Amino acid sequence: MNPDPDRTGPDRTDRTGPDRTDPGRDRTDPGPDRAGPRQDRACPGPDRAGPRQDRAGSGPAGPGAARDTEGTAAGTARDAAGPGRVAHRATAALLAVTVAGLVCGGALYLAGAPAAAGVAWAAVTVVALVPAAWWVVSALRGGRVGVDAIAVLALGGALAVREYLAGALIGVMLATGRALEEHALRRARRDLTALYERAPRSARRYEGGEPRLVPVDAVRPGDLLMVPPGETVPADGVVAAGSALLDESALTGESLPVEYPEGRPVRSGAVNAGAAFDLRATRTAADSAYAGVVRLARETEAESAPVVRLADRFAAWFLPLTLLVAGAAWWLSRDPVRAVAVLVVATPCPLLLAAPAAIASGLSRTARHGVVVKGGGALERLGQARTLVLDKTGTLTSGRPDVSGVVAAPGADPGDVLRWAAAVDRMSSHVLAEAIVRTARERGVSPPQPSGVVERPGTGTEGLVEGRRIEVGKATAPTHPEWERVQRARAALDGAMTVWVTADGEPAGVILLRDTVRSDAARTLRRMREAGIDRVVMLTGDRPEVAESVGVVLGVDRVLAGQTPADKVAAVRRETGRAVTVMVGDGVNDAPALAAADVGVAMGARGSAASTQAADVVLTADRLDRLADAMDVARRSRRIAVQSAAAGMAMSLLAMAAAAAGLLPPAAGALLQEAIDIAVIVNALRALRPARGTRPEVDAATESLLRRFELDHSSLRPPLELIRRTADELGERPGPEDLERLREVHRFLTGRLLPHERAEERALYPAMGQVLGGPEVTMTMSRAHAEIERLVRRLGRHLDLAGDAGLRPEQLDDLRSCLYGLHAVLLLHFDQEEEAYFSLALGVRSPA
Repeated sequence: MNPDPDRTGPDRTDRTGPDRTDPGRDRTDPGPDRAGPRQDRACPGPDRAGPRQDRAGSGPAGPGAARDTEGTAAGTARDAAGPGRVAHRATAALLAVTVAGLVCGGALYLAGAPAAAGVAWAAVTVVALVPAAWWVVSALRGGRVGVDAIAVLALGGALAVREYLAGALIGVMLATGRALEEHALRRARRDLTALYERAPRSARRYEGGEPRLVPVDAVRPGDLLMVPPGETVPADGVVAAGSALLDESALTGESLPVEYPEGRPVRSGAVNAGAAFDLRATRTAADSAYAGVVRLARETEAESAPVVRLADRFAAWFLPLTLLVAGAAWWLSRDPVRAVAVLVVATPCPLLLAAPAAIASGLSRTARHGVVVKGGGALERLGQARTLVLDKTGTLTSGRPDVSGVVAAPGADPGDVLRWAAAVDRMSSHVLAEAIVRTARERGVSPPQPSGVVERPGTGTEGLVEGRRIEVGKATAPTHPEWERVQRARAALDGAMTVWVTADGEPAGVILLRDTVRSDAARTLRRMREAGIDRVVMLTGDRPEVAESVGVVLGVDRVLAGQTPADKVAAVRRETGRAVTVMVGDGVNDAPALAAADVGVAMGARGSAASTQAADVVLTADRLDRLADAMDVARRSRRIAVQSAAAGMAMSLLAMAAAAAGLLPPAAGALLQEAIDIAVIVNALRALRPARGTRPEVDAATESLLRRFELDHSSLRPPLELIRRTADELGERPGPEDLERLREVHRFLTGRLLPHERAEERALYPAMGQVLGGPEVTMTMSRAHAEIERLVRRLGRHLDLAGDAGLRPEQLDDLRSCLYGLHAVLLLHFDQEEEAYFSLALGVRSPA
């Protein structure tokens, strides 16, 4: 089925243009602030052994990258565990030995054996000195001088001046710092690690009519699988039998399960929260959604953030400063102990530990929101962004057409038009056919069984339905030119596509389809402006009039329409020259623009593989508001990282001054430095805790109300078209038929719509007033309710005046005005409620 060639709806060239096969420019050289060799930390964490995965595809998800060890998420899970486990054991051993030696020395000292205590503390100092010296040697071999050199000098100095207790405390401090850092990073990455651990390793494939356990790598497209309760969907596929109730929290961050009826596609990684169902695999496990999410998660490296690399640049001036202060203290006081005291309190682990812990915590928080950020550098740049550039189709809009109207030709019935079109289009794979069939199902229309269906590319689909030859697609030779001209004009005004339906060669009607704006788009843009975005630009390949209509609704600062992929890249580069820029897109030809931005964000739930690979941030849920959540987390994590590091280093500098003045002996300085380390790490871990950010807090009871009324809206929207259709046809069929149609509209309004509006006034609006700051925020909505009720009563009075005698000619104009007014007010009111209220609900919408 094909739309009319001169349709007035959105042009899809921004997603399927001639450059759609170009996945974007190579990202191996992302710029001076975004790449470069990995900078090893002076106090390296346990999980930092591997090479940095650059955005350019040197990581697992990049173009041309080798497949994971075993090609699946399970292989990724096994790969992730080894180095971290070894580092954890080494850290635990170092901490155990140093603490035991310190405690043993203390016991000997209290027992009256100070010489033996000194031996124990000296041994601890030597034990700590060995790994610290190795860290310095490793840094020197890499051409760097890290601040671990200060720790080595402090340990060596403590041995030289026989301050063995101070040396032992420094050793415990280093071991504790490593242990705390490991704990911080392991806790911060807990959500990402969970992805690896729950990766499916086997599947139950039907063989000979019985489900048999096979390795997940053995699953091939077309295989029929059984998914028992509690097990993870092993591969992407469609529900082949039964109904699937799936927990998709690992993919989307949502906690509530989603139901998928038979024939609906589902993604791997979801957990079966209901009864067993059969799945027809459409991809291998290695190519499925969950394996892709795991590969993306592996690219998250907290230490690659610029705020973390600051620690290495800090060493360039802090090490000479420390040596200068220590030397001056020794020279002025002629006491080497003061120099050792300065070295003890100068170990700059507050900066080295706080920044990685805060950034890794931020990565964990974004993962909980269904957002995979490819590294700490991307997270920090996201927190610094000032300009937001968005593709339109699939990003600001739903990316799929929805039926906005069904208009019958003179003498035909709209219900028949939709029923016939859905019957023929059930056999078509065209995206517009899918929208028509979906709308028929939502409106409770049961399409009859067609026969002899033929799909002609470029023309449409035709078949026999109830003995009539039905054609769906392009317009044929006009037989009602004036009516068709009116419908084309209406489509042009609405920015809609047109699909024409004929019966036995005669026009039956036209179906109008639009790509609607996401209900959460406007609120997301407002939240991002509140978070610091001061410029919003929309890019699209659509024609200007369509793009401008979306831009006006969303209040963007600039609309660039008719853009080719090359135009998009140029526009993004212009914006990056002004400020840190985020680009959001989902199509294949968005990939080059994502690569050109400071932070590329891909709508990964339904976006192309090329855009996902080119992006720095991937939204695994098909919700734009997740980007605002991620920006909230990014700004807070960066603020906490800088705050923790700055506060810790300020305290260390003050302690150095006190030690140089002789006010702080080495042992006391070591204890103070340990306290500073613990304080800044605990503060950095605040980034793990949820924070309100720019999203209003919605309690469980209010969210339940939002879900309830949102479902009501979805069932009330289709009948709204009856109001406009009745107004359009009023007077064409004078007599009982007009009167019965008006009574049908009135029954819908008084029996379903008004009770819904009154329930909102009683239950939803008071709850939303508490969430949004007072009853005044719902007054405009209440005013709309009053206007709707006034118009319904006016319609009722017209019906009372008509009685059984029928409508009078003088009533028709006012009735049309009343019906058109009702239709316009209701559409606007529904849109306002969905944007202002229902977009606050965190749950995933039922799949359409």
